Amino acid sequence: MVKFTPLALVVALAAAAGTADAFVAPHASSRSSSTTFLQQSTKVEEATSTTTADDSSSSSSGMMKREKIIKEPALWEYNFGLQDPKLPMPHGITQDVTLPEKFTLTEEQIRTYEEDGVVHIKNVFDDEWVDYLRKATGRQVDEPHFWAFAGTASKLYDYIQRNIWQTNRAFASFYYHSAFGHVLSQIGRTDEIRVSTDLLMVNPNKGFKWHQDNQNGPITWEEGIRFWITMDETPKDYGAPVYLKGSHRNNIVDEQAVFVDIEQDGLEDYKNELMEFRTMPGDMLIWHPRTIHKVDGPSDGIWTSYRRVLGGTVAKGGAIYHDKRGSGGVLSDLGKHGLEDGQPLKSSFFPVVYPQFDKQEAAERDAGRVGRSPSDIVSKIGGLATKASGERFGSFFQVLGSRN
Repeated sequence: MVKFTPLALVVALAAAAGTADAFVAPHASSRSSSTTFLQQSTKVEEATSTTTADDSSSSSSGMMKREKIIKEPALWEYNFGLQDPKLPMPHGITQDVTLPEKFTLTEEQIRTYEEDGVVHIKNVFDDEWVDYLRKATGRQVDEPHFWAFAGTASKLYDYIQRNIWQTNRAFASFYYHSAFGHVLSQIGRTDEIRVSTDLLMVNPNKGFKWHQDNQNGPITWEEGIRFWITMDETPKDYGAPVYLKGSHRNNIVDEQAVFVDIEQDGLEDYKNELMEFRTMPGDMLIWHPRTIHKVDGPSDGIWTSYRRVLGGTVAKGGAIYHDKRGSGGVLSDLGKHGLEDGQPLKSSFFPVVYPQFDKQEAAERDAGRVGRSPSDIVSKIGGLATKASGERFGSFFQVLGSRN
């Protein structure tokens, strides 16, 4: 059994949270091997190679060895500070000028979210937007940011970075100008959407067992909406999220728990109502933060194609700031924004994207004032060293695994 020192535990938790944001420092050298293939079509053939003669377990039978499509970056390849790939915007959009696009939902789609706790909205983003996100992702993986180090080194994902919009301008512009905010405003029946926290996720190697999401930023479950934006076709044998229909209404699972034992008393009405979604490029998967779900990774932890997702949590209009220091929830709120518990969630650290972005908030982000420092992080996570928090983190580690 692996034992974690307090420092190692913090690093592991940072990996799980995919901690990321703006930290101004000189750039390190960039990688040059991944941008091209990350921009290719979603129908990537499996990369295989013949095993060597030394591999006694498979060489005699002629089996092929599966190889990762993305290589882990070396320590010196990580970058610091703000990044801007300067990608042209789709549809003739003028950055920071054009109003956000719209995508109208049906009442049935909204009610499906409310009743089932999850809804799959197809074709929200067309080929131009998918290409834009793929290129932004490719550039990010090619020039990995320091705040992705812990998550990537943990091997939970081939690449994972929280609050990607804070460091990479391409993703901020996507939120400002796409139909992202309009779709979520309809789902939440709200007149305002703010980004609470987000994650760029490429290939979840280990998969995640049954769990609920509590890394939603400084808001409550009812104030938030979870989202996924997919850039690739889901493999047929793994990688498709599975949800327990209606499980957002359960009152059994503790608010701070991550791992969920679906055999426990009180979940009988949900555990046999499975909903699996094989998302396609440009789709959105939207769910209530409390909806119980899982994702199975490949059995050997090796992705030979891409599963690139931009996901996270948005806050509905009227959301209140909740200081989550002393709980695992603080790991998605490590910025020095100055908000106090109970104040309205209005800050450039949680930017408004619907009905339209705020130019002052955008300017603060572009100036590097939306971020965190090591001292802020130490201050906020200092309260995690408690028995209760340790039990909650233990729940997190139970989530990791390929299948079950």
